[in-house]
Amino acid sequence: MAIRLIIFDFDGTLGNTRRHIVTTMRATIQELGLPERTEEAYVATIGLPLAGCFEALYPDERQEMRDRYVETYRRIFAENLKRFKPEAFPQVRETMTALRKKGFTLTIASSRSHASLVELTKEMQIAACVSYLIGADDVKNAKPHPEPVLNTLAATHFGADETLVVGDMPVDIMMGAHAGARTCGVTWGNGSRQELEAAGADYVIDRMEDVWEAVSA
Repeated sequence: MAIRLIIFDFDGTLGNTRRHIVTTMRATIQELGLPERTEEAYVATIGLPLAGCFEALYPDERQEMRDRYVETYRRIFAENLKRFKPEAFPQVRETMTALRKKGFTLTIASSRSHASLVELTKEMQIAACVSYLIGADDVKNAKPHPEPVLNTLAATHFGADETLVVGDMPVDIMMGAHAGARTCGVTWGNGSRQELEAAGADYVIDRMEDVWEAVSA
């Protein structure tokens, strides 16, 4: 069946937020007095909810420290947002506008908060293209669980066979596949082509405008 719904990840797919995220992680860890990790380790957690990021970086730490990490990260992230203005990747606005005009329904499923998605999509001037948003605080089960996709399907009244999930990390691909949707990995974000292919992506693209190939296939 033809694609009618496109569910985009946000960080690393639509928004170039890597610097903001890694800077916030480092500041959070320094404030809490935890051992530093490499930038590659921080980047590998992008796409997970905050609690999942902490557990991946510090699997032996107790729940109390996890909760402090989440609280501290959110505070520092909001402070950094005044200094770092994340930008849309090249051709994101143009491609989303064209897709919308062609009749595709565009939504976002992200591991960041719903409120920050609303704010950032407005700042990046893509809010008018987006019909529905799901953040980490809108679901019980985060990526790679299919709940964000399944909830989007229920809200927009499309079937999984009409849906393409687009993201830069293996968790995005697995989320879409577990829901029965087709999947498209993007190489300009935080995951590599090899990782996306290993996760089972149906398509892997190198430019935002190449998403047309996936929706037309």
